[in-house]
Amino acid sequence: MSTWIWAAVLLASAAVTHWGAERLAKPLGKLTRQWGITGAAGGALVALFTAGSEVGINTTSALRDVTDIGLGMSLGSNVFAVPLTVVVVYLATRKRRLGSGEEEGEDSESNGSESDGSGSDGSGSESESASEDGEAPEEHRRHVERHVLRVSKETVTVLTLPYFGLLALVAVLTLPAPWRGLQPVDAVILLAGYALYLTQAVKRGRGEGEDVSWSKKEIALAVAGVAAMGVGAYFVVRASENVASGLGLSEIVTGLFITALATALPELFGAWSIARSGQVTAATSSVIGDHAVTMTVALVPLALVGLPVEDLRLFAVNLAFVGVVPALYAAFIWWGGAEKGFRRWQVAALAAVVPVWAAVVYFWAL
Repeated sequence: MSTWIWAAVLLASAAVTHWGAERLAKPLGKLTRQWGITGAAGGALVALFTAGSEVGINTTSALRDVTDIGLGMSLGSNVFAVPLTVVVVYLATRKRRLGSGEEEGEDSESNGSESDGSGSDGSGSESESASEDGEAPEEHRRHVERHVLRVSKETVTVLTLPYFGLLALVAVLTLPAPWRGLQPVDAVILLAGYALYLTQAVKRGRGEGEDVSWSKKEIALAVAGVAAMGVGAYFVVRASENVASGLGLSEIVTGLFITALATALPELFGAWSIARSGQVTAATSSVIGDHAVTMTVALVPLALVGLPVEDLRLFAVNLAFVGVVPALYAAFIWWGGAEKGFRRWQVAALAAVVPVWAAVVYFWAL
């Protein structure tokens, strides 16, 4: 098969894997509504399954002894996904009417756990709803006119700041010379770190629950999702191997720039759909929850088989950018103005990190 055919297989497999993850995430999203977990906190819980595609890809990478593809994907997807998600959500919300209204208060999306990427109908939003004729709330119209992407500051306190603790943990486990890389014992530490992250998010983001209904179809789709994730993850890795061979690229570079982008694209379509439904904080913040999983749980398979860091400069540069992106994300939301969120220039500045990262990696780290 030619390189271009394998590239098409990579994109299709990434979409299948993400579809499978979403089928698992939707039932968990309904549980967060039932338990009364707010939008940002619910995003952390649902991310366990929406990021299941990355876990599957790294598991396959470990089994096929191509761990550098998994490592590159984990690092690259963190740099790609956050800026691109903010751009996509900003563009999706530039219309004056959203599907079920727009969030108003800082904790408005108390049921935003539909951030499973399934394109919910917005029923989880407790914000000021649209009028019966479909008119968007006045505040959202003002945000559109002022080129503002309104995001709850809870995203910073509940998800983003604790996320830096996970990145610090990864740095401590991988950078010092005596234990550089990941070993089996690190798998336990990474799982413990994520357990603490998830626990604090859920405890700090509890609200009133609601009644939800379950169907046999949802259960069947969840089972199908498991199968889709397994098949899709296998072909993502196989396609990445063949693309790397065809283009003469190293495995880690393929993971950084090709596999990572392919896995990020389905998430962007999900973010667009969720934002259009009116769940703006959920659409914008779920990417942080996803990548908390990517930098902990998804690294466990690589740690279990042993992951050496062979190119310290390349790894350190990418890990630094993995930290820079959420730092800008949090700073723009927290200090961006009276209305927490992103201004148009901040969206552009965040997006500009991606080409800067690519240039630094290509011209210096490599």
